[in-house]
Amino acid sequence: RCKNLSVSFWNSYWMLPSDVCGMNCFWEAAFRYNHMKTHPSEKMHLAVVACGERLEETVTMLRSAIIFSIKPLQFHIFAEDQLHKRFRDVLDNFPYEGKVNYTLYPITFPTESAAEWKKLFKPCASQRLFLPLILKNVDSLLYVDTDILFLRPVDDIWSFLRKFNSSQIAAMAPEHEEPRIGWYNRFARHPFYGVTGINSGVMLMNMTRIRRKYFKNDMTTVRLQWGEILMPLLKKYKLNITWGDQDLLNIMFFHNPESLYVFPCQWNYRPDHCIYGSNCKEAEEEGIFILHGNRGVYHDDKQPTFRAVYEAIKNYSFGGDLVHSLLQPLELELQKTTHTYCGRVYKVFIKQLAKSIKDLYDRRSKG
Repeated sequence: RCKNLSVSFWNSYWMLPSDVCGMNCFWEAAFRYNHMKTHPSEKMHLAVVACGERLEETVTMLRSAIIFSIKPLQFHIFAEDQLHKRFRDVLDNFPYEGKVNYTLYPITFPTESAAEWKKLFKPCASQRLFLPLILKNVDSLLYVDTDILFLRPVDDIWSFLRKFNSSQIAAMAPEHEEPRIGWYNRFARHPFYGVTGINSGVMLMNMTRIRRKYFKNDMTTVRLQWGEILMPLLKKYKLNITWGDQDLLNIMFFHNPESLYVFPCQWNYRPDHCIYGSNCKEAEEEGIFILHGNRGVYHDDKQPTFRAVYEAIKNYSFGGDLVHSLLQPLELELQKTTHTYCGRVYKVFIKQLAKSIKDLYDRRSKG
């Protein structure tokens, strides 16, 4: 049945696999499939921080991670105490099929400065800075904001860890592709990475390297470790930062640029990539890999393309036909958004999603 669905679906999109990304993607997919068979116990660690009214958004993000991923997932969910039971009630009813485990953690900051860290930018957002210190036994980790949606397997961004050179400890995408609309290069009152800064909503970390590294900084000639540098940075720059912990990360990697691996914008595609006209060329060519609905666009009518993708994944029932229950209804909704700049390029929102669905059905048909 799955094989027939796959063929029917792919024919309906008028293309062969080679039309999408050529033989390179074919061999990458084959490698992932074989790697899964030979390394069945290898887990990918994914962390998220949820406070306030972010439970539904977080659960939708986790659903998107589960749908397509190949290797087992370990979720590390940092949430306010009152949300823990609600998370358990939802997650314990997911049909994981042995694919996913999760651990819930309280929100914790260093005792002497907890109040200051908690109120930085948005409630609990700066928790991500302390993940290397809290998850001491986790070697590598993918941190994502709650407003992230995976449109291809987590395995694919996880594979960037193998591309790190010996000095790189983390990977993020640029904050902007177009400097004329960039925030950091026009308004920042502190150092930032590169030409337009980096966005920390999707952050891949080799945490073993982070814990071992001594960072150059502009506070002392002595290099400081991760746990030593955070509070001095906050004290120096707290009156000059707008985006909280993301600004601190920009400052850190400004002084240590050799430590950052930068991945393309399609791995962290945000409204800024289309609301003023399309400016993420990689997404135009291959589609969006990870959708980042910042500015609350999943929950208002300002960017209906983003909201349509969010609603489609939120309402999809696990085990349902991904073509008829997710992809086709989503395309119909996206076609209604062509009056917006993002809607004019709506096909980038489903191009990779369509391929991910085909790849999933192909894996199932192979057993």
